[in-house]
Amino acid sequence: MFQQNLYDNLPKIDLHCHLDGSFSPDFIRQATKDTRNDSELYKVLEAPPSCSSLTEYLTCFDLPISAIQTKENIISGVLDVLAGASRENVKYIELRFAPNCSTQSGLSLTEIYEAAIEGSRIGKEKYNIYSNIILCAMRHHDLKTNMEILDSMRDYVGHGICALDLAGDESVFPNENFAQLFRKAKDMNIPFTIHSGECGSVDNVRIAMEYGASRIGHGIALIKDKILMQDIKKKRIGLEVCPISNFQTKAWTDYTTYPLKSFLGEGLLATINTDNRTVSNTTIAKELNHGQKLLGITEEDIITLYKNSVEISFADDNIKNELLKLL
Repeated sequence: MFQQNLYDNLPKIDLHCHLDGSFSPDFIRQATKDTRNDSELYKVLEAPPSCSSLTEYLTCFDLPISAIQTKENIISGVLDVLAGASRENVKYIELRFAPNCSTQSGLSLTEIYEAAIEGSRIGKEKYNIYSNIILCAMRHHDLKTNMEILDSMRDYVGHGICALDLAGDESVFPNENFAQLFRKAKDMNIPFTIHSGECGSVDNVRIAMEYGASRIGHGIALIKDKILMQDIKKKRIGLEVCPISNFQTKAWTDYTTYPLKSFLGEGLLATINTDNRTVSNTTIAKELNHGQKLLGITEEDIITLYKNSVEISFADDNIKNELLKLL
C-alpha cells in the first residue's frame, strides 16, 4: 500500500484548483500588509470544521480576492501557489480564478490575464511545474460582465489561458441561466468546464453536457442518474472530483457512498483534485491518502486517476506526452 511519504514522491496533476482559495499566509501578508500571524490568518482563510454549506465555504475568499488587485500581486500569487504545488511533486496544474474580481484597482482584463500568464511562465522556470490558467465567469455576475471575459480572452487561449469556467454558488444560480454565455463560448471554439452537480443537482450536470462542456467541476450528483453517466462516458467528458472539499461543504456526508470509486468502476474519466488548497487545507497527496483510507481507492485507481487527468487536461499534446512519461 502507498504510504504518505510515497504519495509525496508520486508525480501528480491538479486540474481543479482555485487560485484565490490556495494562497499561503506569507503571500497574504505581503500582498495586503496584514499583520496577523499564520494561526490568526488560517482562521480567516480556512473553512471552519463547523462549515455547513457551500455558501458558508465561499466566505473564505473575501481576503484572498483583495490580495490580487495589482499585476505584481497576481504574478506573486500564481508563484505562491505553484511553489506549494511543486513541493508535493505536482507536475501540471490548472489554476482558475475570476478576473472580473481583480479589477477593483483599475486593472483591465487583459492586464490581469497577462500577469497570470507571466506568473505561470516564471513558475515553470523556477519550480519546473507546468501550469495553465482557467478564467471563471461568476454565477452572481450579470451576463454583460461574464461576456466581457469571452470577448477579451480569445487571443490568449492556447497561450497561457486554456479554458472558461463557471463558478460560484450553484445552489442559488443554476446552469440554465447561462445558456447564452456558453453558446457564445462554443461558437468561439473556447473550451469550457462548468461547476455542476456539487450541490446535489444532477440537472446541472445534464445541462453542462448539453452546453458542450469538456469537463464537469465536481459532478458528484451524476451518480443519481445511471443513463446520464453513460452519456458522459460516451462523450468522454471529464469529471473534476474534489473529495475533501465536498465533505467540508456537506455536499456529501457518507464516506461509504462517495461516488469517486463508482465513477472509476464505470470507466468515467474521473480525476482527483484539491479545489482550494488553503481553504480546504489540502494537497493532492492528502486527497490520495484520504481516498485510499476512506473511499476505497486502490493503487491501480491512483494510476488511472493520473492517466485520466492527463487525458482531460487542457494541456497541449507535447505536455501530455511528457506527463505520461513520468509514470
